[in-house]
Amino acid sequence: MESQESQDAPDVPDVQRAFICASFNQDTTSLSVGTKTGYRLFSVTAVDKLDCIHEGVECPDVYIVERLFSSSLVVVVSLSMPRRMNVYHFKKGTEICNYSYSNNILSVRLNRQRLVVCLEESVYIHNIKDMKLLKTLLNTPTNPTGLCALSVNHSNSYLAYPGSATIGEITVYDANNLSTLTLIQAHDSPLAALTFNASGTKLASASEKGTVIRVFSADAQFLCASSNTETVHIFKLEQHSPSQDEESPTWSTYMGKMFTAASTYLPTQVSDMMHQDRAFATVRLNMFGLKNICSLATIQKLPRLLVASSDGCLYIYNVDPQDGGECVLVQKHRLFESSEDEVEQKEEEDPEDVVPQPASQSYAATVALPSTPPCSTTLLGYSEDGGAQKGDVIPEHEFAESPVCLDDENEFPPVSKPE
Repeated sequence: MESQESQDAPDVPDVQRAFICASFNQDTTSLSVGTKTGYRLFSVTAVDKLDCIHEGVECPDVYIVERLFSSSLVVVVSLSMPRRMNVYHFKKGTEICNYSYSNNILSVRLNRQRLVVCLEESVYIHNIKDMKLLKTLLNTPTNPTGLCALSVNHSNSYLAYPGSATIGEITVYDANNLSTLTLIQAHDSPLAALTFNASGTKLASASEKGTVIRVFSADAQFLCASSNTETVHIFKLEQHSPSQDEESPTWSTYMGKMFTAASTYLPTQVSDMMHQDRAFATVRLNMFGLKNICSLATIQKLPRLLVASSDGCLYIYNVDPQDGGECVLVQKHRLFESSEDEVEQKEEEDPEDVVPQPASQSYAATVALPSTPPCSTTLLGYSEDGGAQKGDVIPEHEFAESPVCLDDENEFPPVSKPE
């Protein structure tokens, strides 16, 4: 099956000079890219089309850019001022607030209740509704990469970060109640990756050795993992039955029993550590040694794997949820365009703005049609009055109770200027 490619491959040196960082938003409907000149936000709600919905130039050399779901709130940190966090309403082009810290900012995490800033030896927790600082965790174990994970489910607002600089210990913190919940002895070597599932009931970790991925608690089905190799792995998470655990005592059984006593920090019991020797599905990238991020998402009613790479491209793969195997590349999008590309694209556009059909039918085109056509104009404001100003409280309708509604038209009322 041939894949569709939106643009020819760019020159790698130019892209690498422009590309600094990338991140998906909390529900993988948007991709944020930090560049030498600022940042870009893309909509990834369709397979055959990648819309750049905003390009910010407020500050150059952006090495952290995080967007809150589908709202207009975006957090930016620049290499020129690495101790300062800027929070913008990108639709209005205004700054909501900014904070400066005692050391360089290494990572930022968001959900609808909390904004977490991670430094090398401290963690700051803000109330995202008014950006007030709620808690400062000082003298945390040395964390040179700013590794941390925040559950995107604001009802289960759990924060995980390294509990040790030398072994793979995880501290789990309740960001709503502002209290430490438990410590998890996950690996023998230092941590390299942490992530929660969407509901905040499952925590996955990987060590620097990169040979084992461990998952605690239960209810998610798939987990994807990438590294600096050319392969992305997708694991299908399956619970071990108690009878099997009793018959064949393993490290998994031991860890599961040990965590049972401290399982109250999650809505469901930490009953077992799950692992698999083989990946359920794989993707072999045509690159080696380049930074990339990956995420699983449902786009146009089908499961997809998204891989954003420092080569300046977003790759979209189909995932077979039943049989797994080798994933099929169905689309490759360029994240950067030259001026010549933009001129050619404008010349080819139909004056009636009719969306062109792909040259050849892809799997996505023939099997799945979008339930609603993607449109960047539905990305409405961060609040009814055009966004919170400094010191203002962000309106309650921006932070709906669980389950979180992510339909922009329903969740974010149209921005209207007072007469």
